[in-house]
Amino acid sequence: MTVGEKFSTFLGNLALTSTQRDDGVTKHTGVRSCLNGHYYGTSSGYSNSILVGSLGKDTQIRPPRDIDVLFELPASVYERYQQRPGNKQSQLLQEVKGVLGATYPSTTMRADGQVVVVPFASYAVEVVPAFKLTSGQYWICDTSNGGRYKPTAPEAEVAHLRQSDGGTKGNTRDLIRMSKCWQGHCSVPLKSFWIELIAIDFINTWAHKGNSTVYYDWMVRDLFGYLKGRARGYVFAPGTAEMMYLGDVWLSRAETAHGRAEKACKLEASSDADAGIEWQKIFGTYIPL
Repeated sequence: MTVGEKFSTFLGNLALTSTQRDDGVTKHTGVRSCLNGHYYGTSSGYSNSILVGSLGKDTQIRPPRDIDVLFELPASVYERYQQRPGNKQSQLLQEVKGVLGATYPSTTMRADGQVVVVPFASYAVEVVPAFKLTSGQYWICDTSNGGRYKPTAPEAEVAHLRQSDGGTKGNTRDLIRMSKCWQGHCSVPLKSFWIELIAIDFINTWAHKGNSTVYYDWMVRDLFGYLKGRARGYVFAPGTAEMMYLGDVWLSRAETAHGRAEKACKLEASSDADAGIEWQKIFGTYIPL
């Protein structure tokens, strides 16, 4: 098996099955329909909301992960909560949780931070209540330190990813998917959004960014090498420039992955099966021997 065949098979193994996709659609449209019924008097499973996160950006992988839904609340809800004392954002999340609880009474939900989590057996749907701003950005809840609204720009995030993916002939999304597989298999304490931004930063200046899957072994190896240098640094959210500290609790896992990827790249020339053993230490059995 060539390098290109190995990584093409790997990516195929990471793709959601049609059953998983259909199940995800059933779950998120049901949640969106419930909220639309309460706040807008419509049963639409799509209106007044957008998919964000991996499903919205087409970077999802197996096994299925959470589905993130940004739900735009009416401005009247914002005005209503502005009249309240205390942590308005926490109270708002509890209201949305209550609306969903009436439709899903047997599902134990939680509402904290920025989201209301509806933990179905196959997928958890994470609802982000939001208010749309005239700038096109949204205000979302942040319940910490007494509560506040913080801006988010999902359209800018998608545009940032799309620009990189177009300039690399689709390699950016592939790299993000493979990185998420490593994150899950090796229990890497890096947020998926941070992995996405780091992968974009890396590949935009990588010498072989537009080449075929034949270069994917080098691409993965060089990403891990790049990642090691980002410890204790920052990433910035597109559209809002929110600064997020990366820390270094994940650094040892990146160093281990880089060492294994270097070994695997060298073995590809002499024994693709032995190389596969090293790749499986990074990605599990989604990548073939």
